[in-house]
Amino acid sequence: MQYMLLIHFEETGEVPSPEEARQMGAPYAAYNEALIKAGALVSGERLQPSATGTVVRVRDGKTEVLDGPFAATKEQLGGFYVIEAPDLDAALNWAARCPSASNGTIEVRPVWPTR
Repeated sequence: MQYMLLIHFEETGEVPSPEEARQMGAPYAAYNEALIKAGALVSGERLQPSATGTVVRVRDGKTEVLDGPFAATKEQLGGFYVIEAPDLDAALNWAARCPSASNGTIEVRPVWPTR
């Protein structure tokens, strides 16, 4: 079964230095490698900051396009993984191993099968 791991974290607006980026990247490289070796990785991407997003809504047949998110939360969606796991417990185990679990939140959701 496929699960999506949604990575939420508090955006500070600060751009990490090249050294900080390398330090943050190393745990993710190891995590990605573990997912690949286990045959669990389907896809995953890091997202640009929420300020770069655009919101689209259709209300009463009219399309509204608005800049930026309007979430009433400190944490924003920063990236995601889609993984294959035999059950929810296995997906939760992968979520706990995600580097962002130590300073953010990993939401685990089953993916509706398309077939």
